[in-house]
Amino acid sequence: MSLLEVDGLTMSYADKELYKDASFALEKHEHMGVVGQNGAGKSTLIKILIGKVLPVDGTVKWQPGVSIGYLDQYVDIPQDETLIDFLHSAYADLYKAEAEMNKIYQDPDAMTNQKMLDKAGQLQEKLETHGFYDIDTEVERVMNGLGLTELGKDKPVGQMSGGQRSKAILAKLLLQNPDVILLDEPTNYLDTAHIDWLIDYLQNYDGAAMIISHDYDFLEQVTDTIVDVSFGKITKYRGSFQHAMRQKAERQEAQEKAYEKQQEVIEKAQRFIRKNKAGSKSNMAKSREKMLNRMKRVDPPSENLRASFHFPYEESGSANALRVEQLSVGYNKPLLKPVTFSMTMGEKMLFTGYNGVGKSTLIKTILGKLTAKGGTATFSPSAKVNYFDQLLEWDQPNLTPLQTIQDLFPTMKPQTIRKKLARAGINAANAAKPMHELSGGEQTKVKLAILELTPCNFLVMDEPTNHLDDETKDGLKKALQEFPGNLILVSHEASFTTGWLDKVLDVEKLSLKK
Repeated sequence: MSLLEVDGLTMSYADKELYKDASFALEKHEHMGVVGQNGAGKSTLIKILIGKVLPVDGTVKWQPGVSIGYLDQYVDIPQDETLIDFLHSAYADLYKAEAEMNKIYQDPDAMTNQKMLDKAGQLQEKLETHGFYDIDTEVERVMNGLGLTELGKDKPVGQMSGGQRSKAILAKLLLQNPDVILLDEPTNYLDTAHIDWLIDYLQNYDGAAMIISHDYDFLEQVTDTIVDVSFGKITKYRGSFQHAMRQKAERQEAQEKAYEKQQEVIEKAQRFIRKNKAGSKSNMAKSREKMLNRMKRVDPPSENLRASFHFPYEESGSANALRVEQLSVGYNKPLLKPVTFSMTMGEKMLFTGYNGVGKSTLIKTILGKLTAKGGTATFSPSAKVNYFDQLLEWDQPNLTPLQTIQDLFPTMKPQTIRKKLARAGINAANAAKPMHELSGGEQTKVKLAILELTPCNFLVMDEPTNHLDDETKDGLKKALQEFPGNLILVSHEASFTTGWLDKVLDVEKLSLKK
């Protein structure tokens, strides 16, 4: 039975058509992976399904009564709300039912009213059926699984890092246990152990799911069907991710052959028309012209838009790039043992460790954005540092990428900005949309494009591959490898970091957390 039916869906922005006349269904218990390049319209599709965005045409029909849970990384949470209160809010309806039941039992008049007693009994049954008395156990299980326990139940949401906050939002969604879960890049801020836990959770999840992810190993283990959003179409494939990609490759190969064959027919007909339009065979030429007009054209095989990057280098006059000595970092108390290391000119270094261990705090302290609790971090006097912050936060989220860059570089010509954005994989339509309407991958590309506009000799990159598709990751990796200056890179992706960095600092080994 279909929980969701999408029919004739068409969506476009300015000069870009995301998809046209697309139709597919989500069946009960089906776990559907959603794949496609950054900017193809995957996140927009989810927003259309939950009613946050209206399509140009088509219908979205959910089965009546179906509960839907959406992983919204940008949901507003009161800054002073504690982690445990936030997670318990997943059971707001049950706590309300408990309060109503207790009110009845505490009312002497209600105890002699059979109608009120029956209602109290119904509320009691609801609580038992929905596992109300096991809430604490379930909350603890999910907190442990996603690595939230170590934060402490009383940790205010406002003091969490971006990754910790995302994990808390995911935890609440799982605790709600809806009929359908819609997950947009759920593994971005998870470590290997937590990804393994989520894989096990989803494999045993009885409801339906739609999961956007560029982590193809993850999708292979948790999905049984794939929808591919690419080249203006949405195509559904049954089976695993690998099986779906084999089917896609076969379709593309067949399309390419059909296109080439049709082009031969078209070119031959056009040559005949040009040669005979005014001669004795003009009637035959007109007949072939009509044939061409009636012909249903095969779409040409398309290539993915490939982003490329180049970080301009400014010469450094020093052989010593950075010296960190007994640096102690943290907020109310130190997070790590004192850190000591040095980097000479041109060295590239990787920071590793689980999310929340203190990698971003260490980087911000080295950069002077946070006050050190002890020790020093000294860059070369000639160091020019560019910093990529993993958080997708903008001072003016209603500005477009074009306007955002224009504000930062007022003398730069709009044409130059457009070219830079295009090189980063941002097309004209997305360059004219407000930042808050762009997908996570597109916002990341804008941040990378901004980084390219200021020459430097020292790059500090905190999880730059979050949200990016494989093609864009390859372009970024190539640019970082070719950059002749220094690099400090925080990344959890072994496939992105293996084999080309000079040093590794395992921040996890420095942790003071109990």
